[in-house]
Amino acid sequence: MEKKKILFISQETHPFLPKSEISENALLSPQLAQSEGKEIRAFMPRYGCINERRHQLHEVIRLSGQNLSIDDQDYPLIIKVASVSAARMQVYFIDNEEFFKRKFVTVDENGKEFKDNDERSMFFCRGVLETVKKLGWKPDVIHCHGWFTALMALYIKGTYAKDPHFAGTKVVYSLYNNTFETNWDKRLSEKLKFEGFESDILDQIEGTSCVEITKLIAKHVDGLIMSSESVSDEYQKIYDEASCHKLPFMGEEEQAKTLSEFFDKVLEDTVLV
Repeated sequence: MEKKKILFISQETHPFLPKSEISENALLSPQLAQSEGKEIRAFMPRYGCINERRHQLHEVIRLSGQNLSIDDQDYPLIIKVASVSAARMQVYFIDNEEFFKRKFVTVDENGKEFKDNDERSMFFCRGVLETVKKLGWKPDVIHCHGWFTALMALYIKGTYAKDPHFAGTKVVYSLYNNTFETNWDKRLSEKLKFEGFESDILDQIEGTSCVEITKLIAKHVDGLIMSSESVSDEYQKIYDEASCHKLPFMGEEEQAKTLSEFFDKVLEDTVLV
């Protein structure tokens, strides 16, 4: 029987960034899936604060060089890769000088969120999808960690819905007690329209706060995982009211088999539209 392919994408992954609930989970989840017989790939952004020499990142020339258009501007896509030997896995990095050269993750040296985080997120999600196509690797499930990855659900259900490479691909989103505070650009809908999104999705955009974006993508994912032990009442409500498959918070010792079984359960259903 062919192994199920699980694509993990995260806004941060340990050891390339400091330990956090998201970064540790983004490292653990692929390991657990792999231990249960799944084939995995993992992606994260190549922020400028990541030490390339220490972590031995190197560019994958055959995957780099494509231009991605975001809000009518072209940005070169650069792909790098590094190994996490202790976890027996590789991590691919989405890089672009304009979006990721800065020496910070999602906020500047004063703790102020970057105004272009929406476009950085768009570039990251698009970059992941275009790269796995070049790899010739068709994911059965895409598991998203962190709000930076939230738009992936819209791409799979929207502009990539008719792409045969992603036919049948399901999206699972992990909810964390982690948000952005400053609303994304109010032109988000306009930018997504330029990406090729149609009114069936664009008309659902009620606002650009983290809660509103999360509420939107919860309508389009195939599975929601509660990955923090406690979240705000607003996020708990989104989780409770979601009509997709749901997995409550669980301890690390329960995760391996439960997570793998959850992916299998999500895959049993037809694609949400």
